[in-house]
Amino acid sequence: MSSLLRPSHPRVLSLLWVLGLSSHGCGGARPDDGAEGDGTAASSTQGSTSTGATVPTGGGTFDPGTTDPGTTDPTTTAPVTATASSSGSDSDTGSSTGDPPCAQGTIVCDGEVAKVCDGAGGFESEETCPSDCAPDLGCVACVPGEGVCDGNVASKCDAEGSGWVDSFCDDVQGLTCDAGECVGACAPASLGASHLGCEFYSVVTPSAVQTAFTFAVAVSNLSAEDADVTITRGADPVVDILVPANSSEVIPLPWVLELKGISASQIVADGAYRIRSTRPVAVHQYTPLEYKKQGLQSAFNEASLLMPSNAYGTDTVAIARNTLNANPGVYVVVAREDGTTINVTPSATGGIIKAGGGIAADGTGMAVLDAGDVLQVMSGVGGGEPDMPDKADITGTRVASDKPVMVLGAHNCTYVPFDACCCDPLVELNLPTANLARDYLVTTPLVKAANQTPVVKARMVRIVATADATTLTYDPPQDGAPAALAKAGDFAELQTDENFKVSANFKIAVSEYLLSQEAGGGGAGDPAMTIAVPIEQYRSSYAFHAPTNYESNFVNIIAPTGAEVVLDGQPVADFQAIGATGFSVARVLLANDGDGDHTLTGDAPFGVQVYGYGQYVSYAYPGGLDLDVIPP
Repeated sequence: MSSLLRPSHPRVLSLLWVLGLSSHGCGGARPDDGAEGDGTAASSTQGSTSTGATVPTGGGTFDPGTTDPGTTDPTTTAPVTATASSSGSDSDTGSSTGDPPCAQGTIVCDGEVAKVCDGAGGFESEETCPSDCAPDLGCVACVPGEGVCDGNVASKCDAEGSGWVDSFCDDVQGLTCDAGECVGACAPASLGASHLGCEFYSVVTPSAVQTAFTFAVAVSNLSAEDADVTITRGADPVVDILVPANSSEVIPLPWVLELKGISASQIVADGAYRIRSTRPVAVHQYTPLEYKKQGLQSAFNEASLLMPSNAYGTDTVAIARNTLNANPGVYVVVAREDGTTINVTPSATGGIIKAGGGIAADGTGMAVLDAGDVLQVMSGVGGGEPDMPDKADITGTRVASDKPVMVLGAHNCTYVPFDACCCDPLVELNLPTANLARDYLVTTPLVKAANQTPVVKARMVRIVATADATTLTYDPPQDGAPAALAKAGDFAELQTDENFKVSANFKIAVSEYLLSQEAGGGGAGDPAMTIAVPIEQYRSSYAFHAPTNYESNFVNIIAPTGAEVVLDGQPVADFQAIGATGFSVARVLLANDGDGDHTLTGDAPFGVQVYGYGQYVSYAYPGGLDLDVIPP
């Protein structure tokens, strides 16, 4: 940013106005806007704090109002030594209108001179500022809230006046700079906090599927305008595509082979695909997309919701599953900014790791990632008692970072439960702790064998504590369900075919797993993972893609009892109450005779889970969610 483009002088305040001619006196508000610039890139603070004698701040505030044209010359540059001032010497200016003098300690500006009121109509000290003066702050590097543009760089003076906060207005996301702020449909102020966004990172995770099948993302555009979508990997372009208004596009992407295997934990530079859009969109990824292709069955399938980069977090509890033979559980960390430092703390079960990428065999470690880099951490073989799951499980591991990141939980291939055939890969978003809550509703899925009527099938529910001494309650009560989790990172699970609400005294994370085909009947499917969405994060509209080459696709809709929900233009019926929670669930078999694109709207916020089946394959993901910060 050229310093010539940044204003170097604040507006000038007349001393005469300050001391008596304003009906506001000295009691206005401190300027406090413009704490940081908008945009999607990393922000950095430039500039320095003021030099010279420190001007003490006081208990009063000051409203600058309008500039008096009779103010003294603001261009004086000779330094003024701070001196005591007799209150009587200025008493005529402080009392000519009968207004009280400004409170002792209040800082006012006379051009570039900061003056500290003595409470008696005079000043107890003053200082000529080398740069700018701001009311109630004194000498500053810049005036809080001022903004300027230099091409695509937006600069905003921070709230303390200590320096400029720069943001890059990415034209690939349709952003431009205006008065020091990034503006457009993809500006942070316009986006809000949800699964809809304009920048995403998609990551290949370990899977035994053949590369003849397609890794892909589905981009859903809910807006009334077309979206230009650009996908890159590092500096290399991959694809540019138009996603028309109110539609979805499935975009095939090459497998990233370094991330598909399971040799060791590692960092893969530029391992993630960067997806940018000129309009807010939703993105889901498929590992792989097809159940059948060229007469072959994939045998290994899964899907995941992706989080937009503006909603990334700095503290996440990882969730996956136990090692199964040589197949590891995995957590994946993706950075959006250069120089991101990751620190991991293993849970009680997370200390058996295939070392690499800065992570030791005991699960502790630190890694530094640049934007688009991927840290992939794999569980080792922990062994255990006969007929029991392997002791190695990365679930509960704490992933902390100094800059926002996304975390995915995954698995190369696992049984659910551990002793029922057959295995499938897992992958799903792990929510930052800031977006977690204390209350969740979980609903059992339907499953449909070929040419059969859908039936209810049990699934596995895993509950993870984020704090020590977590207690759990259920509505309706669940036989054998855990009542407490002793330590942060501890988890418990139950296999059940009931719908229920789980509540805790502290935030928890909740994941759900479809069972292996040979566990509990149903004649289709294999393990898949989704996350339960906090009730506070439900939304009133969704768009999603359900691949039509699966034998069956379903959506579970969890809504307040009596709410009206519309799926693809048709009202949803046959809701079933969930205990005494005030919520109900409808399970809907989706039509496979279209393009697989679906929309849901409601007159109240509701939750959505999407899942599908083939022979020994399945996928599952949440249809979307808000990503508001929820208090602890």
